[in-house]
Amino acid sequence: MDRPPLLPITLFGATTPSGAAFQEAAAHRQLTVAGRQCPSGWPRERFLACDLTDPAAGPLPLAGLVVSFAPLWHLAPVLAAHLARPEFGRAALSGVVACSSSSVLTKRFAANAFDRELVRRLEGAEDSLEAACRGAGIPCTILRPTLIYGQAGGYGDRNLSLLLRLMGRLPLLPIPAHTGLRQPIHASQLAAVALRLADQPEVGPGRLSLGGDECLPYATMLRRLQAAVRAEDPRDPAGRCRLLPLPMGLFHLLAAPLLPLRPKPFEAVLRLESDLAGFTAAHTLLGQPPQPFPLAPLARR
Repeated sequence: MDRPPLLPITLFGATTPSGAAFQEAAAHRQLTVAGRQCPSGWPRERFLACDLTDPAAGPLPLAGLVVSFAPLWHLAPVLAAHLARPEFGRAALSGVVACSSSSVLTKRFAANAFDRELVRRLEGAEDSLEAACRGAGIPCTILRPTLIYGQAGGYGDRNLSLLLRLMGRLPLLPIPAHTGLRQPIHASQLAAVALRLADQPEVGPGRLSLGGDECLPYATMLRRLQAAVRAEDPRDPAGRCRLLPLPMGLFHLLAAPLLPLRPKPFEAVLRLESDLAGFTAAHTLLGQPPQPFPLAPLARR
């Protein structure tokens, strides 16, 4: 039985690690990269100039599939306006896969205003995009990845790379004696899942919370990172930083001065004790054996 032809893809958010990884994974496809600037080395004839932050942006010449790693609150209104015009949207588009964040779940009850506003924007954008696609009769999958890490092209994450940078500057790092679970996902894994689901838009799961293939305590995650950088460079100071587990009460006492000055980092420190894992593992969607954390390459610091 012949397989159906692969549909063309328009990619938003190519200047993120996951977007760059997707660009590499789908380079053999009929792929158009959309954004404000054409990525270095990318053919100009396969680039669509657009600015998702410009409310005056007109309808886009989209066809086939849309995959996005751009901020969802920027993508949703532009795509909704596009789909509202049947001559541009309904006849041409076959499916949408867009990246949101697990923060919409893990920060739902945050005390600081920044995180509450983030959750509000993400939820509103998810609802808007789903409603627009449903009204146009187009399948839509919204990915909610947790703790994206790694390097792709010239782009690195701003999650675990910051931890490595911090450990490279400190001789020891205090952590709570009990740390919660994490499920970090490499940018290349997220890109591979997005490509797999884009090619199966009719079976997309709607909103999908997604993680890597291992759930591990935060402290174990840090030690694995240190082992990885030591394997690359035994002289890397991040690999020599000593992790100092502290009793919960003492750790909270040390973190307390952050509360009046920087409530967002204070709350992030307290979340070290929370379990932020248990999401769908990438390998189950890709049909591959689970891959141990961390995957290479790690982000350059």
